[in-house]
Amino acid sequence: MSAVQGGRHGHQARQPRLIDAELAAFAIVATVVTVLPGVDMALVARTVLARGRRAGYVMSAGICTSLWVHAVASALGLSAILMTSATLFSAVKLVGALYLLALGLASLRSAFRGTADAPDGAPVVTARDARRAFLQGLLSNLLNPKVAIFYLTLLPQFVRPGDPVLARSLLLAGIHVMIGLAWLALYTYFLGRLTAMLRRRRVRRALDGVTGTLLIGLGARLAWDRR
Repeated sequence: MSAVQGGRHGHQARQPRLIDAELAAFAIVATVVTVLPGVDMALVARTVLARGRRAGYVMSAGICTSLWVHAVASALGLSAILMTSATLFSAVKLVGALYLLALGLASLRSAFRGTADAPDGAPVVTARDARRAFLQGLLSNLLNPKVAIFYLTLLPQFVRPGDPVLARSLLLAGIHVMIGLAWLALYTYFLGRLTAMLRRRRVRRALDGVTGTLLIGLGARLAWDRR
């Protein structure tokens, strides 16, 4: 009887878990990191204000696409090279900071210059506008070494012994991408609902000024932050 029970217990022990605790924990951490205000939300707000909700959705896709690149780089050890090479880290950081500063200055220029109230209706987003929004979102994350280091330090904590590192990293990135897309889509939709008010001349100039100042501040912080 004891042998039968022992066999049953062994069989139960070998059954796979229905819930992956590591994936659940990663989803919680990724959600917290995603909803914190930062560069992504500032860029999406700027894009929705200038080009409308559709462009905001496209930019969100570009932002989240970069997460796959960071996941692959982390799995292949490229992020480790970036983290250990002070020269490479500084170079990437400087390029990313200059990119944010350029976007911030463009927003401030729009704020100081001012425009008439935008016409009613959704702005027409051309293919060029869509490509531009996607690339801006993609580059804003790719040129941020902090995101690469975040992936390098976070993902290994949720890779179990025996897991294929690349496949597991892509799975974790997929979870982060879904969370990011859901949050940024909701954020874009909410901003789009307020478009009529946000695109009034005074409100738009104020938001351009706030967004530009925020982007310049984030760029300066990235440039001066050592690690």
